[in-house]
Amino acid sequence: MSKFTHFLKDIDDHIFAYPKIILGLLLAITIFFAMQIPGVKMYSDFADLLPQEHPYIQLHNDIRDTFGGANVVVVGVEVEEGTIFNNDVLALIHRLTQAVDSLPAINHNLVTSLTHRTSRKTWLSEEGSIVSQPYYDPTKNPILNVEEMAEMRDAVLANPRVYGLMVSPDLKSALIKGQLNEGALDYEKTFIQIQEFRAKEQVSGINIHVTGQPMLVGWVYTYIQQIIQIFMFTIVFMFVLLMVYFRRLYGVLIPMVGIAISSIWGIGILSLLGYNLDPLTLVIPFLISARAMSHGIQLVERYYDEFAKCGNGRKAARTTFDSLFRPGSLGVISDAVGLLLISLGSIPINTKLSYYASLWALCVIVNVLVMVPMLLSVLPQPKRAEIRHGWIRKFLPKVGALVANPNSARRILMATIALFVIGGFFSSSVQIGEAEPGSPLLYPDHDYNMSSSAINTSFPGSEELYIIARTEEKGGLKKPEVIKALEDFQNYMLNDPELGGAKGLPDLVKQVNRLLHNNDPRYFQVPHDEFYVGGLMFAYMASSPIPGALKEFVNPEETDANMVFYYKDHQGETIRRATHMIKSWIAEKGETIEGLSFHLAGGIIGVTAAINEAVFVTNAIVVPSVLALIFLFVTFFYGSFHAGWLMFLAMSFATILSYGYMGFMNIGINVNTVPIIAVGIGVGIDYSIYIMDRIREEILTSDSLQAAVIRAISTTGLAVCVTAGALILGVIMWVFLSDLRFQSDAALLLVVMLVFNMVASLFIVPSWITIFKPKFITDIEVVDGVIEEKHATQTAA
Repeated sequence: MSKFTHFLKDIDDHIFAYPKIILGLLLAITIFFAMQIPGVKMYSDFADLLPQEHPYIQLHNDIRDTFGGANVVVVGVEVEEGTIFNNDVLALIHRLTQAVDSLPAINHNLVTSLTHRTSRKTWLSEEGSIVSQPYYDPTKNPILNVEEMAEMRDAVLANPRVYGLMVSPDLKSALIKGQLNEGALDYEKTFIQIQEFRAKEQVSGINIHVTGQPMLVGWVYTYIQQIIQIFMFTIVFMFVLLMVYFRRLYGVLIPMVGIAISSIWGIGILSLLGYNLDPLTLVIPFLISARAMSHGIQLVERYYDEFAKCGNGRKAARTTFDSLFRPGSLGVISDAVGLLLISLGSIPINTKLSYYASLWALCVIVNVLVMVPMLLSVLPQPKRAEIRHGWIRKFLPKVGALVANPNSARRILMATIALFVIGGFFSSSVQIGEAEPGSPLLYPDHDYNMSSSAINTSFPGSEELYIIARTEEKGGLKKPEVIKALEDFQNYMLNDPELGGAKGLPDLVKQVNRLLHNNDPRYFQVPHDEFYVGGLMFAYMASSPIPGALKEFVNPEETDANMVFYYKDHQGETIRRATHMIKSWIAEKGETIEGLSFHLAGGIIGVTAAINEAVFVTNAIVVPSVLALIFLFVTFFYGSFHAGWLMFLAMSFATILSYGYMGFMNIGINVNTVPIIAVGIGVGIDYSIYIMDRIREEILTSDSLQAAVIRAISTTGLAVCVTAGALILGVIMWVFLSDLRFQSDAALLLVVMLVFNMVASLFIVPSWITIFKPKFITDIEVVDGVIEEKHATQTAA
């Protein structure tokens, strides 16, 4: 440990020997990274959201070309007066159906609508054969008279696969669904095309609602320019804050140079790795660059403080580097570790983010912690060192006196215990997955969420869950016992009050059986003969001139049956209940039929279930790992378990209260919030490290521990307040300016984490030091310019 500490101390001798050469080298590296920036592309890839090793996703990949996947466009047509059984409305539904069928990357075999060619009414002819025809065929009869319209309505009401699923129970809405092929999917192009035909067909008295994953991503794309503008505005706002605070050229420009160079290096690394920049992860890169600025503020603040003491700019720069490089590097490593550990999860978007963002963060050691002191050493020294801090300069010594007083410090630690309990209580209600209907990426009154609400109000549900029943032998699905097992499973699932409806092979077999017996309801049952069941399936397929009439129910080999369940939302609680019910049934009855097995899970519900389970595992691994590794790093850097414990206490306080905030505000833990939590831990611990290190430094020149604490809070505490304040005031702008709810919620979460970390650094850390007087702070000495605990040097001797 001693050798490592002295190595860090000796770095400045090598660096400051050739400052201009090293600065020139850093400039060359910056130019190189800047040249890579044009190669960066910004887009979302659906596959990046999917934990590919998860069994649900493996099933999804296996069945998506046969039964469909999670990228479904759902169009709802709702009339304000009357019903949809109107010539004008039916013509509109048909045009919209054709428009959906013309979308890029559409799977033409998986388009469903009342007016689509695959939606057909079937009946028994006088000769005893099953015949069918489309419910609506504008090429033959575009205008229906009253009797024909009534006949069409009655036919729809008689078909449970149309009535309730494609036509709402009140007959005022119709649903159009289209499955998109994921490999060829262009979200932006698809979204634009949908919005174009939606605007073209919009008429008075009829509402056209559109939802689905492609629409959600498309809406996010529309806010990319706004996101970039908000980030630019935030940087300008931080620039103004620095002008107000420092009122010195170096204090304003040097932190801004830090954020610029950090951004160039980070984006250049992203380009070299060949990764895309996802719009939903932009918050993390911005936060890393903002943290680079924060480290720059710490350095400049300390530089002016040292310059006021010695009056020599070069000496002040070296002293600043000597004092802040070790705690600053520890803080940067904490940031990078928090980001890198996200890769322990199985979600590709977070794995990519962890790789490039951790490298981006780690580079701050070079492009800020090294560069800024060197830059200050070669620049002309300032004429004045004083910085007017106003009321905050008068306030912080009072805070220092408070935490340096043993009685007050004990009360603070007791209050900390109470806050731990309160935070733990509210954090217990945090959900994995989405915590409310619709998408948390957008506000409740957004067109997307309003469309989802309207569709799910009129229909059993637009969120689909696919469960695959698989037989070992070809044609095994024709066996009556297999069909009855599927029916039993379907009836069991219908006990879920949140389940709106279901569709599967048993319903089809029973419906065709009844049809062949002159619609006698007594025959709405599964036949007892395997060949008879096969005959019913063949009769239905033969009745349709459209190839693949059975594709929505079974695969061509008739080994896989798709059981579809319709839900009104994909909240975390809804998904957990659904998967629990399925697993319970499978555990009890899933193996009663030899050769038949049930497999989870496809559709948007199945995919989201896999993501939620991966997020749960990621969160359970990443957060404790971040806490543990930062504890080890601090312990190693300071050679003291007490130092590691003190930082663990500060991190735990901020983390538990942040989870409590999420529980109180009903914010779920999902693929988007996990990186923010992880990076928030690493970012916030910087403040506590700086305060702890400054107390340790001040103890050498102070009369008492209390005086050292007051001095540290008055100086480094000031820099902590400024850096945290600049970040908080900059980030809070997102809440007021962003139309993207996720960005607003992420901003509030970041603000809360920064505030809790600032409170921990200014109150909890110094209070603990005041009460327990750890030896790594109180029992130290300087050896060859390095602060060490006395017993360490005695042992070494």
